[in-house]
Amino acid sequence: MIARTLRIPSGGRRLVLFLLLSLILAVVSGRARAADAAPPTLAMIGFELLEDHPDPTRHDAQQARLKMIDAEFRAQIAQRGLYSLIDNAPHQAVIDRVGSGVEFVYRCPHCLAEIGAAVGTRYVAAGWVQKVSNLILNVNIEIREVATQRVALVKSVDMRGNNDESWLRAVRFLVRDMDEKRQANPRYGL
Repeated sequence: MIARTLRIPSGGRRLVLFLLLSLILAVVSGRARAADAAPPTLAMIGFELLEDHPDPTRHDAQQARLKMIDAEFRAQIAQRGLYSLIDNAPHQAVIDRVGSGVEFVYRCPHCLAEIGAAVGTRYVAAGWVQKVSNLILNVNIEIREVATQRVALVKSVDMRGNNDESWLRAVRFLVRDMDEKRQANPRYGL
């Protein structure tokens, strides 16, 4: 077999080099765009109950509902790809320490920033359910940017009835509305 050497004129070499560099730049910029498209990180510290008239006979059921809607909020956020949720388990000691010094963490912006910085996330969220009565309640979420402590999103949904189904419907509506607004405006909640 005879090996042949392909000779490319000097102008052609420049063209080949230009095309090769263009290809490399396209691949690199495509990866950068893909990284930018990844959802921002979010630490969700959970939901708290703000109750005007505490009823000790309902305490355990309501604490269970708070955990239930926290799990549902996380599932809905993950399913819709709105944020990349941080696992709280490795950071629970910090969350508990910071939260133990205040009555309600959602009312403490520097507490949220401290938790977010310790966790290493871009955003931190706190939720609360305000219970006016067994008929009138609302579920709320506040998302703050950790670096600036600015409020990126606040959302509230009224619900009627103090039962599992009404609490779940409220959280699902809240996240669905966040998603719809994000689709209409990609910077919504960021």
